[in-house]
Amino acid sequence: MKTNNREILIYYNPESNKGRKTVAHAQSVVHHVRSYSFKKAPSNGTSWSQIISSLGIPPKELLNKAHPYYREHIKGREFDDESWLKVLQYNPELIKAPIAIRGKRAILCLNPTDIHRLVDVVPSA
Repeated sequence: MKTNNREILIYYNPESNKGRKTVAHAQSVVHHVRSYSFKKAPSNGTSWSQIISSLGIPPKELLNKAHPYYREHIKGREFDDESWLKVLQYNPELIKAPIAIRGKRAILCLNPTDIHRLVDVVPSA
């Protein structure tokens, strides 16, 4: 997945207040923001693998453990990394917070102001 250092790419749940606030906050501090619903998130494992690698956290940590689907079908089960990527790929609605990407860096935005962790860093070429 190719991303640009001059823009922020955000995957989020447009029905979530936190997601909408994160996108709005990013648009207020950066000129170029592309936002996509989790439903339009990357559809292949390679893209998800790159996002996970950029985030630097295990895929399981992205999931909302309070979501009914998680509690019914996933809770208490252990998967290898490839299987967790498939869980994300086929169930992006389980992701607990917006994911913002700028260049090769990615962050999980638990709060809308977390976007500053990407904005306040001078991007490398």
